[in-house]
Amino acid sequence: MRTDIVVKAEPRAERGKNAARRLRARGRIPAILYGADKEPVAISVEPQRVEKILYSPTGHNTIFTLEVDGIERTLAMIVDWQYHPVKDTLLHVDFQRVDLNKPVRVKVPVELRGEAIGVKQGGLLDVVNREVEIECLPEQIPEHLELDISGLRIGRSLRAGDIPLPEGVRLRSAPDTVICHVIGTRAEETAAGGEATS
Repeated sequence: MRTDIVVKAEPRAERGKNAARRLRARGRIPAILYGADKEPVAISVEPQRVEKILYSPTGHNTIFTLEVDGIERTLAMIVDWQYHPVKDTLLHVDFQRVDLNKPVRVKVPVELRGEAIGVKQGGLLDVVNREVEIECLPEQIPEHLELDISGLRIGRSLRAGDIPLPEGVRLRSAPDTVICHVIGTRAEETAAGGEATS
């Protein structure tokens, strides 16, 4: 989804761990911008601006304007990021230039709608995958995809190929990728067994 968000970046000439430490001491983090058949540019950004995008409703699929001081102004997306394993602070970000006329591959969350009939019968809903990969033009990226699970019975599953897709959106995950299924509990299986022998 395209937004009016602007992230300001500074070019960086120094590389390596020591340079990264100096950047973080200034309240910035190292990053890189690439794509659109242009040379990669090493930059630095304020982590708070990046996290604001990552925690927004559209998350890393947000399209925003990246202004690299003295070099370029481009539409971009966040394609990769790294957090500190202990401190949980943002360490590094990869940005990709966006051409609104060229399809992109992205992962979007799948939101389940309804209550599975198998759960009403005593089963348990097991969610296996919470997102799928799709391909579409940047401005067609949906915030999420919806999957109706109300008809899902015990022992049955719904797969990526069952998800209705908006016009212009193509599924890139394997169609047989399991999104969720309903599994029987022991109590439900025992009850079923009791009914069968009576």
